[in-house]
Parts: sequence; C-alpha cells; structure tokens
Amino acid sequence: MRVLVDISHPAHVHFFRNPLEILGRRGHEILITSRMKECALDLLDELGLEHRLISAQGGKGVLPLAHELVKRERALYGVVREFRPHVMAGIGGVFIAHVGALAGVPSLVFYDTENATLQNAITYPFASCVIVPECYRAWVPARRHVRYAGYHELSYLHPRRFTRDRGKALENGLDPHRDTFLLRLVSWKASHDIGERGWSPELLDAVVARLAKRGRVLISAEGELPARHRMLAYRGRTSELHHVMAFCRALIGESATMASESAVLGVPAIYAAETGRGYTDEQESRFGLVRNVRRLDWASLAPAIDEVLAHPAGHWQSLHRRMLDETLDVAAFVADCIERHPAPLHEYRRGRAG
Repeated sequence: MRVLVDISHPAHVHFFRNPLEILGRRGHEILITSRMKECALDLLDELGLEHRLISAQGGKGVLPLAHELVKRERALYGVVREFRPHVMAGIGGVFIAHVGALAGVPSLVFYDTENATLQNAITYPFASCVIVPECYRAWVPARRHVRYAGYHELSYLHPRRFTRDRGKALENGLDPHRDTFLLRLVSWKASHDIGERGWSPELLDAVVARLAKRGRVLISAEGELPARHRMLAYRGRTSELHHVMAFCRALIGESATMASESAVLGVPAIYAAETGRGYTDEQESRFGLVRNVRRLDWASLAPAIDEVLAHPAGHWQSLHRRMLDETLDVAAFVADCIERHPAPLHEYRRGRAG
C-alpha cells in the first residue's frame, strides 16, 4: 500500500513518526510531504525521515494563509498524481481533504483543536474520516468520524514509544542540581490563532522572576525573545527537548500541545492562554496534570504556579499512572486506522481497531 502523510507543523512530525515506523515495518511505501514552519524540517532531518518540501508558512493573518493554501494544494495535487497513494493522512488535514476529494484518494484527518473553526469548516466536509480524541467537543461529521481514548501526544510519548534519558536531558540544558522549569511561547501565526493574543512582556518578566528563584528557567520560543531573556533560550537539539521536559519540575506556557506533552510525561503543566482545548481541560478535570489559566495576568497565573509547586513528585507520578491506565497506545491505533481504511467504522469506535 502507498501512504502519503502531509506534515505542516513540528508537532505533526512527532505524531506520525511512530505510526510511520510501524507501517514501514509492515512493508508499506510511504511518502512525506513537508512544510517549512518553525523547526519542522529540522525535526524531519534529525529523525532521518525523508520528505518532499512543497510550501513554506507565510505571514500572520488570513490573506497569507489563504495564499499558501492555494499554492500548497496545487503542489500537493501534483505529488498525488505522481505518487498515486492509496490513502493520505494528516493533522488538521485541510490540504489532504481538498486534494483527496479532487483526486479521488481517501483522506484521514486526525485533529484535536476545537477553536480552529474556519479550518475545520473547510476541511471536515471533504475528509473521508475525521479521527478525534474522546474529549473533543466540537462538531464532527456524523457518519465519518472516530473517537479514541487518548491524546495526540501519546503517539510519541507513551512509555512504549519513548524512554526518557537523563544524560540527553543534561546535555540539552537540564540543571544537574536544581529544579528546571520550561516555558513555552508561541508565534500566534496558525490559522486557529487568528484574533488571539499571547503573554505580555510584563507577564513573562513576572513568571521568569518567580521561577528563577527556584531553579533554572529555559524558554522555548517560536519567535524572538526580548533581549533581557535571550540567555534563557533553549539551545539544545530540537529532537531531544522531550528528554529535558521529562525531567522538568513543571512546564508553563502558551502552547496547548506542549502542556499536553508535559502531562503525558507525568510532569505538571500550566496552560495559560485565552482559549482552551478539550484535551487540556480533560487532563485537568480527569487526571489533574494540567492547570488551565484563561486570564493572562499575574494575579491569575501566580496561584496556579504556587499550587503546582506545593505538591511533591510522588503526587504527579500517581496521576500519571492513572492516565496511562485509561488511555491507548495511540501510535498503534493510528497505524491501524491508516492501514485498514476503509474498514467499517464500528471496528474503530472508542479506539478499538478490530
């Protein structure tokens, strides 16, 4: 079987790398189409995944995104005509859904972001199947969707797929003697970020000042940091950041994805952004591993930081074990969905792939 996987964000590299390995071992032919966005190409190269670059992220706003949409779909259509895949898969899936409908190729769209309303509205009607976590709380096509018990981040950070390495963590910035705190700042250029704002410089200053009293602060940022904080920038290998994260005391930031990554590693996370996600809400209400903060001011964020730091390490370990007991090995599930499509959807309900 020929499988095309479309990668348009660094997180997509992580999500698909284990399913692709599984499919490769099973003898399937795979083609990855890539997009120049942040460190996505670096990750693909560091992981030894061959890929074909077909577009680059434009500026912030609707018009640059629309321009890239047309350009990328034209390029992807050409690749599909050449490679002739039996199935295509992607996260978000706008490109594969449109091209798949035009070229007559099934498209499997994996997604977990409810507030990407415009993107979802122009994607889901064209997708062959939309595959979402059970906690996903937005509209999906009634007869063309699958829900599963888990999160995207379990595709690459489940204990069966990832073993944390303290040596790699130390090589990439973990403090050997004190607590390390990881902050994550985003660029707000994605389609689901339109109309949103991030942390103010004053809020960043306050968070850094509080955490620096307790240990080392590392900042992973998509954009340029203020001059006064550049010495805190994460300078390790992109592909080994998760080893650092796995030994951190906590993660605080604007990225829902990295908050969820932290949670599935058993490290407490604070997701401080104006809009929420079904998965980080569930990781707070059901498992207690995330704190969701919606007001971007120090008066709202400080109590969440203090509450997280008040608990000992053993507290988070027990919550983590419960999460793993109640969720899937998502990588195996994703590989089965791709390989077995179009098997009857009832075989996949609640993540049971036959």
